[in-house]
Amino acid sequence: MKFTHRIYILFFCSGFLISCEAEKKSEPPLEEEIVKVKSEFAPDKRVALFDISAIKNNDKFILKGESNLSQAVTTLKENLEFQKIRFVDSIQILPSAELKGKTQGVIKISVANLRSNPAHSSELATQATLGTPVKVYKQDDNWYFIQTPDNYMAWVDGGGLELMNEQQATKWKSADKIIYTHTVGQSYSSANINSQVVSDLVAGAILEKTGQQKGFFEVHYPDGRLAFISENEAQDYNFWLESLEPTTETLVATSKKLMGLPYLWGGTSTKGVDCSGFTKTIYFLNGMVIPRDASQQVHSGKEVDSVKNFENLQKGDLLFFGRQATDSTREKVVHVGMWIGNNEFIHSSGRVHISSMDANAENYDDYNRNRYLRSNRYLADHKEGVIELAKTPLFKD
Repeated sequence: MKFTHRIYILFFCSGFLISCEAEKKSEPPLEEEIVKVKSEFAPDKRVALFDISAIKNNDKFILKGESNLSQAVTTLKENLEFQKIRFVDSIQILPSAELKGKTQGVIKISVANLRSNPAHSSELATQATLGTPVKVYKQDDNWYFIQTPDNYMAWVDGGGLELMNEQQATKWKSADKIIYTHTVGQSYSSANINSQVVSDLVAGAILEKTGQQKGFFEVHYPDGRLAFISENEAQDYNFWLESLEPTTETLVATSKKLMGLPYLWGGTSTKGVDCSGFTKTIYFLNGMVIPRDASQQVHSGKEVDSVKNFENLQKGDLLFFGRQATDSTREKVVHVGMWIGNNEFIHSSGRVHISSMDANAENYDDYNRNRYLRSNRYLADHKEGVIELAKTPLFKD
């Protein structure tokens, strides 16, 4: 009897499991559809938000979550309607209505730390320097979820951001500007370096120019503060833009001005840089905005080498390092540096310094040579994802 009873129980349970599995498979493939649309429109969560889920409610689904991609949400709904899947749309399209139209902004401090989550204890994802225009999507207490011109998305403390509506942003963008060109410095309360300091400054800061006197630019910060900056340390933005002629030599010269900067995870300013923040800063100071991370930068240049033929490289080419792809794992890019000639590259690792690919050199970098993946060129040829400031008016119309 026990044996028969056990068989019956096993048979019953097996049948139940088979029934459950059949029921599971017969459910509409909501998760599959969400993943498919996300893969098409938002494969990289660093630059696009598509956080959608579906909850079963009787004979239909409730779509919940948020996205800054209205077309992606429309595509998802059209796909579900085509399959005759019933759903309730509870997806929030960003920017949030709670912002009351202030969906744009400008960084108002020398360097704003952008976090992965709305907390100072959260990972430093990247930085944005003074004068950087951003899109604003939502608010959490005094934190704002923003997107920088290179499309990177992160949270910034309200103390670093001047919120603007479309009209205010247009007015700011149309104003005359200066760009700070020294590595680091200060602005002052009057046209005198002995006057009160208003703020520190880093290379690449953009400010509204309102006048000139006694060898100083008179400027206004995005929050209205008045300050003065030495003309020896800055340039009229239009003049700077028109005189830009990025070459292999100017890239190398810029990189060497940053020699010795400390490594800072998430850093993209002259206060500290990680490896890709360093290469990004070099190119920005030469009028080009390249993607934020090494794993993104590798997809936006023209490949010029992948087999350690370093004689094919030109100064300014970016070298990528990491883990080679295998039959079971993908390639993983984890480090980047810039070629400066003479078998050497400059990079941020511990600090900004120069390493060599020559095994006989004192600064030979055996570790990075062994994990070298490829090199890309950006000056002459590049793919989508690179913004040339001379052609795209990010800071001034």
